[in-house]
Amino acid sequence: MDSSSLFDVKGKVVLVTGGAKGIGRMISEGFVANGAHVYISSRDASACQTACDELNALGKGKASYIAADFYDEKAVKNLAVELAKKESKLHVLVNNSGSNWGAPFDSYPDSAWTRVLTLNLTRVFTITQALTPLMEAASREGDPARIINIGSVDGLRVPHLETFAYSSSKAGLHHLSRVLANHLGKRGITSNVLACGPFESKMMKKTLEDFGDSIKAGIPLGRIGKPQDVAGACLFLSSAAGAYVNGATIALDGGSVIGSKL
Repeated sequence: MDSSSLFDVKGKVVLVTGGAKGIGRMISEGFVANGAHVYISSRDASACQTACDELNALGKGKASYIAADFYDEKAVKNLAVELAKKESKLHVLVNNSGSNWGAPFDSYPDSAWTRVLTLNLTRVFTITQALTPLMEAASREGDPARIINIGSVDGLRVPHLETFAYSSSKAGLHHLSRVLANHLGKRGITSNVLACGPFESKMMKKTLEDFGDSIKAGIPLGRIGKPQDVAGACLFLSSAAGAYVNGATIALDGGSVIGSKL
């Protein structure tokens, strides 16, 4: 029961959607640095290639990519087909791809709801559904396949910013993850959520530039999330240490949810 075996992910096959940038890139590096074979998937093939080149230079695990535009349902089905050509099993699926849209309440467009909910919620189900056979093939007694859904603290609390579709989609994702935990747990697959607070990413760049000091002031630990924070949480959930965790929503936020000021 030593730590090296408890948190071992060496040789596991992992798919990280949106794994070339932001939080997804942090997660991808964590797995590759610990000996996993990570497949990155997003619509930006150039970014995927660049990320894979950088990750493969780490020299422990391996990184590959399969480009896919998740707004296109056919691309999701093609992703599953292409991955099945390369791998007979998928040990870990990280549903990380997401989008945001901010606009004042009175002018918030209907199109924002379609775009944000499609990627942040609907496609999590579509991708998971398409890859379930590969995850079932990876599952064995005591070592289930894992789904890690990247949620948000904005799905747990009411955000100050006018991101109506985003916060609603993440709240929906949190509950979908629990539903999947119940349904797929019976098929040897766990499903958990990381409700992330602020991390340095493209999505958060402008917000941190404008409100970084006040955001830090509202976090009991007084800082923004670091790559090792989210990578470590994913390694825990994907290893023997997290094999009995199913249906959990873990706030990965430095305590921002419980540190809110009235």
